[in-house]
Amino acid sequence: MRLTVVGCAGSFPHAGSAASSYLLEADDDGGRTWRVVLDLGNGASGPLHAYCEPGDLDAVAISHLHSDHVADVVVLNVYLRYHPGGALGPVRLLGPADTPERLAAIAGSDPATDTSGQFSFEAWADREVVRVGPFEIEPVLVNHPIEAYGVRITGPAEGDPGRRVTLAYTGDTDDCPALDELARDVDLLLSEAAFLEGGPSDAVRGVHLTGARAGAIAARTGSRRLVLTHLAVWNAPEASLAEAREQYTGPIDVAAPGDVYRV
Repeated sequence: MRLTVVGCAGSFPHAGSAASSYLLEADDDGGRTWRVVLDLGNGASGPLHAYCEPGDLDAVAISHLHSDHVADVVVLNVYLRYHPGGALGPVRLLGPADTPERLAAIAGSDPATDTSGQFSFEAWADREVVRVGPFEIEPVLVNHPIEAYGVRITGPAEGDPGRRVTLAYTGDTDDCPALDELARDVDLLLSEAAFLEGGPSDAVRGVHLTGARAGAIAARTGSRRLVLTHLAVWNAPEASLAEAREQYTGPIDVAAPGDVYRV
């Protein structure tokens, strides 16, 4: 599996990054490349073009329906619907049960409100595995103010397709028991770390992780690599990294747009 960071800004896009979006790719036994986008937040549809032809996506998987994770699905719908070579799709769209209604609300009265031609929607069910080509995607209900899922993804190892590896993406969440199942023994844990310990926002629980809490999750679950993402623009990455390193002794990175992780 190859994970490319399309956007990793926390809560809103900024000058250096689009909001949350990650491209996951893997080749099957026949050499066909499968592509799944995990989240497509504000501003992410533009840089996605640098990494793949959006019409070649096999699925878009949405963790939850805050705009910084879902807004540019509406933009992708316009691209697929009005493509000069003819309408493209349908692309599988995986997400919370009210995803179509949320997209319609974002689009307003624009004809792009109708996503039925460009997307084939499937609602997540907690712990119910969805298969997309060589990927097995397991949604896990996590701890956020709205219905939100982390995803645990198993697929062929990069360079060794006969071996299976696992990646976990927390989406947005505070610490909760479900994260132990999500992240257990994964080869790579992609974890949000929007808050800093003791910071003003950290007084609000049930919303986001800190670097320290992300590191603690990686340590107690035996995750083999930790990548911090969804950092707020006003939080120094070095501070989040230092928090995580106090809890976890394995390799840690802070995600940046264009980063590629080969699992």
